[in-house]
Amino acid sequence: MKLSLAAAIIAGAVLSGCTATGDISGPGLAPIPGSITYNGQPRTKLTKSPIGSQFPHTFVDNRGREVEETYIIRPDRSLMIANRVYRPIFRWND
Repeated sequence: MKLSLAAAIIAGAVLSGCTATGDISGPGLAPIPGSITYNGQPRTKLTKSPIGSQFPHTFVDNRGREVEETYIIRPDRSLMIANRVYRPIFRWND
């Protein structure tokens, strides 16, 4: 009984993850200096990339932290910042 209940819970979680659709129409995160979309959307459109595809962009912000942003291509070919991770930069002389 416990095994079948656990299997049903796991199967439900897997199926809900498969059937969930990602919302690529939301506002996303606000751009910061260094983001691809900081001064507006790029002039060139990503015409060959599939809608909904993701790609990373890494840069160093004005506080010296490494920032990795994940972008998603929207149906109108604009970019949305879906995720942002800050990583400290360690300096040996500090």
